Amino acid sequence: MSDPRRLVPGTDSVLADPRIATAVRRLGRPLVKAAIEEAQRRARAGEIAPEDVVDAAVGHLPERACGLRPVINATGVLVHTNLGRAPLSDAARDAVLAACGCTDVEFDLAEGRRARRGRGALAALAEAVPDAGAVHVVNNNAAALLLCALALAQGREIVISRGELVEIGDGFRIPDLLASSGARLREVGTTNRTHARDYADAIGPDTGFLLKVHASNFHISGFTAAAEVTELAALGPPVVVDIGSGLLSPHPLLPQEPDATSALRAGAALVTASGDKLLGGPQAGLLLGEAGLVERLRRHPAARALRVDKLTLAALEATLRGPEPPVRTALAADESDLRERAARLVERLRAEGVPAEVLRTEAAVGGGGAPGVTLPSAAVGLPAPYGPLLRGGAVPVIGRLEHGRCLLDLRTVEPEQEQSVVEAVLAVRRSHTGDASVPPCT
Repeated sequence: MSDPRRLVPGTDSVLADPRIATAVRRLGRPLVKAAIEEAQRRARAGEIAPEDVVDAAVGHLPERACGLRPVINATGVLVHTNLGRAPLSDAARDAVLAACGCTDVEFDLAEGRRARRGRGALAALAEAVPDAGAVHVVNNNAAALLLCALALAQGREIVISRGELVEIGDGFRIPDLLASSGARLREVGTTNRTHARDYADAIGPDTGFLLKVHASNFHISGFTAAAEVTELAALGPPVVVDIGSGLLSPHPLLPQEPDATSALRAGAALVTASGDKLLGGPQAGLLLGEAGLVERLRRHPAARALRVDKLTLAALEATLRGPEPPVRTALAADESDLRERAARLVERLRAEGVPAEVLRTEAAVGGGGAPGVTLPSAAVGLPAPYGPLLRGGAVPVIGRLEHGRCLLDLRTVEPEQEQSVVEAVLAVRRSHTGDASVPPCT
């Protein structure tokens, strides 16, 4: 009797199958070969028949060559750092696809010669903030602040309040970032109270600029004081304001959140901000302010190392010119509409035996924006075991656990994603029928 392992098809013969050949063109040979080897291993182990190797290999292929997996954000955190912050609008996604090939990102089609890089995105940003004399874009807000320090204060002093020496994500600290530029920090005031006179007393011939950093990820209350931009602008040196969250103009729901337009009108020489977060676009660092200073930053040697690619420029322009991005839509969502959506989903799930309920919740802006601000919301409440099971689904749904329940907060779920959420929940229910930890509806 022949050894069945000898019947397992070789790699070359499997690669010749039309379905596998198509996958090679889409995913590349290494990923496809890994799927083939796994199928061959299973055949040699007797888990599948040798004639099923091709089918098994096809079934084991990843959807795309990238390891990142799309997920549905049902956490209620609008700008979730761990989930990639702002989801792009349809217009921005279309722009990214259009920019994937060769583009005129740095080419004048009419003249047939080199042109200003990303001029469309820069024009859109300038139109969005007309109070800025000029604008520039780098790869994130930390890079924008670093470029300010390199160009304006290398070997000189940056005057900053002790209460604004903040730590941002993953342990990165603003003072460390600034010090890496070769600038010296001149700390003034105290943790809870800093006045304009504190800055004035610190100004000297070595002062590069005065820096005001928004405490975007924490909140101090009580006996506090902070100098206003208007006060600092009257002291002489340039004032750089790091607003962080990317709010370009005042928002009625976020009256305490600083915005670029107001900072410039108050006398800021430069404003740095994020292109994602509350702006709702791609990760980018925005620089807005006096034309001479912006040009000085743009021509600094480090600007080349910090520049953005064509995909970011395309997405940023589409975010600024196109329809309202998802973050802004979620921010403005009406609580009663969210409850109606939750009620419809709960009705569908309960009809299939899922013990779901409508719960009143509170969402958050997140992502280093509007600390302490909560937004009334509505969620689909499920038994806690659904949480990890939904994360492991074909389309991962990320909720949050609260008071022993898994909450799927609809403020961060786009209406177009509702069907996928229902299918994910029902898939969990069907695959765990009889599991006491995932009880049926009673």
